[in-house]
Amino acid sequence: MKKLIALATAFVLASTAAMAGEFPDISITELEKKIEAGKVTVIDVNGAKSFNSRGHIPGAINFAKVGKKLSGALPKDKDSLIVAYCGGPSCKAYKRAASAAERLGYTNVKHLSAGISGWLSAGKKVEKGGKAN
Repeated sequence: MKKLIALATAFVLASTAAMAGEFPDISITELEKKIEAGKVTVIDVNGAKSFNSRGHIPGAINFAKVGKKLSGALPKDKDSLIVAYCGGPSCKAYKRAASAAERLGYTNVKHLSAGISGWLSAGKKVEKGGKAN
């Protein structure tokens, strides 16, 4: 009975988080593995200036550039992993892209809470320039 109650509680909490527009976090290490395996679409929500000059995670989509045409930049498989990020742990701008992907029907949307600041602090490489995706 305890297992059933624990399972029901976990389901309710997960459902509440999903309805509230909250997205599960992904670590830098896990994201890096998914990028290397080609099993993720990454969306940068830091704005065009940051995307071009500060840099972005390699292969990331520039949300400022694709905006309302996001559906054309995402994979056809709605179960594909989509990861949105912005500046760092206190930044909530990622929700614009994560919510947009969710509205398009994507079911595996996550958040890199470390953001670009955490990515850089971890010594990870970035791309610079005006590439759209």
